[in-house]
Amino acid sequence: MASVQLATALSAWAAGVTLVTIADGRDDVGTTVSAFCPVSLDPPLVLVSLIADSYPAEVLSRPSLPAQRFAVTLLSASQKMLAGRFSAAGRPSARLLLDDVPHVRGAGSGALIPSAGLAALECSVARRVPAGDHLLVLSEVVSVSYVSQAGDPLIRFRGRYPVL
Repeated sequence: MASVQLATALSAWAAGVTLVTIADGRDDVGTTVSAFCPVSLDPPLVLVSLIADSYPAEVLSRPSLPAQRFAVTLLSASQKMLAGRFSAAGRPSARLLLDDVPHVRGAGSGALIPSAGLAALECSVARRVPAGDHLLVLSEVVSVSYVSQAGDPLIRFRGRYPVL
């Protein structure tokens, strides 16, 4: 089966868009991720799938990262531009990409968390599983930074962010 054909087929699956951010001691790292999945409420677990040879995957694979923590922000429809910034090739530091966006540094992860998402989770890596060209990061949710009571989700469908 051709990977292009599979990619086209999978683009027909609508997925919520998240922003994964990591403070690695040298700089702030971030990437847009639509392969995010709640796994369990007890214990509280989520799964994030990162491109295996990406810098965020490399950073979360380092044993020296303090407690290997990161943040996941569930993006709102109003954050389409932010999602684009964090998915661009050759993007600069997450700190620069969030310079003009209200954000906080997570108390539990040290990661930058934009303030206008639908929710933000701080996570600790529990297990990493290489899976083809991706790295699956199973993580314990150590805290919920915020949950918005309003707003629509940012959805990726057929390579775009359609208006709901």
